Amino acid sequence: MVRRLAVLLAAVLILSGCSEQRLFVVRAVAAGIPSLAPFFEEDGSLGKDRRGLAPQEAHSGLQQGNTPGLYGGTRDQQVCDVDRLKDFLTDPRNRQKAREWARIVGITPDRIEDHLDDLTPVLLRHDTLVKNHDYKKGKAVPYDSLLEAGIAVLVNDQGLPAVKCSCGNPLKAFDKDPEKISVKFEDGNKKWAGYEKSDVVTVKPSPKPLERIALLDVDDPDTAINRPVGTTGEQDSTFDATKQHEVPPVAGMTFDQAGQALARLGLAVAYDGDELPPGDAAVTGSTPGPGTPLAFAETVTLSVDADSGSGPGSGSSSDSGSGGTPGTPPPAESDTSTPPSTPPSGSGTGSTPGKGTPSDEESESGGGTSSGSGSTSPGGGTPSETRSTPGGGTASSPAGGTATATESTPVEKTTPPPASSSSAPTASSTPPTAGPPSVEPTSMEPTSTGPTVSEPAASGPVSSGPASSGGPGSGKADQGPA
Repeated sequence: MVRRLAVLLAAVLILSGCSEQRLFVVRAVAAGIPSLAPFFEEDGSLGKDRRGLAPQEAHSGLQQGNTPGLYGGTRDQQVCDVDRLKDFLTDPRNRQKAREWARIVGITPDRIEDHLDDLTPVLLRHDTLVKNHDYKKGKAVPYDSLLEAGIAVLVNDQGLPAVKCSCGNPLKAFDKDPEKISVKFEDGNKKWAGYEKSDVVTVKPSPKPLERIALLDVDDPDTAINRPVGTTGEQDSTFDATKQHEVPPVAGMTFDQAGQALARLGLAVAYDGDELPPGDAAVTGSTPGPGTPLAFAETVTLSVDADSGSGPGSGSSSDSGSGGTPGTPPPAESDTSTPPSTPPSGSGTGSTPGKGTPSDEESESGGGTSSGSGSTSPGGGTPSETRSTPGGGTASSPAGGTATATESTPVEKTTPPPASSSSAPTASSTPPTAGPPSVEPTSMEPTSTGPTVSEPAASGPVSSGPASSGGPGSGKADQGPA
């Protein structure tokens, strides 16, 4: 009996050790705490965090970059000195840092200034998972981190954190399963007040480039700020964040169309399911329903017939219909106080419920998108059957697109040919071709060890749907009331 218990205990320990090895170490980064190996010395000259800003309750663990109120702003404090960062990275004495910085961003060093001009300073309103980078021994060293709400960052035109303002560290999107993380509070980054495992968020790119970002004023929560992308606050305009707008009727729209209509009214989107629905899936209703008045950044949960779409997240990055009603220009940037009374029919996107759930249990330990010719979407048409006839070819549909019917028939002769010559019916058909989409592999960094306070992952399920591809399309989308 004793021997049997010993064997069972050993098995439990082995399984426990294997489970711990599968966790991804995430280093906590508190607001106002200097990094140990930053790109830029954190002396307060480059950027300032807003310490003590309480993390907001997240309606979803997955947030897309065009979600109204995802970020905060202020009219009284310059949170990031972009010009100073430019000067630092273009100084010949910092040439090696500039090379590594540009390599992480995916540009050449001579494009650093232009790249920074396209970024927008904001304050995090949620504890946010990112891929951070230290600078050690002449190299950029990536590591996963959890940034505390109140940290100042520069975001790109898809709403993704791109630079940590106070130190100049380049940031990338978090690319791991938020359910399988272990948050470590170390090096002065103690667990902050208001930290909740259920309120950690991961930001995914907006399906269309943004023209402006709708921020909640952290000094005056009754006020919201429209900040044009690529500006630092000098062109801000404000509007009443308490003003309510009725939820529009969204039944019959696609998921993307409903998301865009709600975002234009300053309303966030959630989905009552375990993963992001297809972008062209039919919306069957909303909670709350049409006509319900909601204030800026409040959430509407969409009910979707997921089987009606062509695949998770499909259609959300297409050029047709994803930026608003075709032929309808976005509202002028100066018109920010009165949002449109009726939603556009263009497509957008929303975020799905599901929590990035690092456990708050402390321990002292070391430390697709599917597509094909069978899909349908509004405005996209339906695939046609491929037919062939004698002497003709057959048509094939491009990968991930809509099939085009091509029918070849013999050429009819309306007059008999001369006796000295003869001809046969001829026809040719050239099917369109398209290369398969490329898939970029994700990388996994080894976890580090060392005495620390860790946050083992929670065992509950996590919703994390695939994010929409966010490449620049034919236009840019507005976020929030215009």
